Amino acid sequence: MAGMRIRARTEDGVTTVKALIKHPMETGLRKDPKTGAKIPAHHITELVCEHEGRTVLTCHWGTAVSKDPFLAFAFKGGKKGETVRIRWVDNKGQSEEATAQIG
Repeated sequence: MAGMRIRARTEDGVTTVKALIKHPMETGLRKDPKTGAKIPAHHITELVCEHEGRTVLTCHWGTAVSKDPFLAFAFKGGKKGETVRIRWVDNKGQSEEATAQIG
């Protein structure tokens, strides 16, 4: 895939994570406008975010999520310099992971 950008900031004991994930997120219901052939489904099915090895968010996604999804969430805890890791798997078995330091 094309990549993932993550930013994590902490303030007053709450860490906010924002991620932009490059992924086509095809439903399998669209047709190619040139050929008329059905475009196969290709979407993220599971996404997990960890803070220092502890899972803080798990998402089970389907076809209703848009192309190149943006994800934002917050959790209690986290200190500057610690690590946040996001990883995903899609319906074709492809996966990606990325990490970011909390600022």
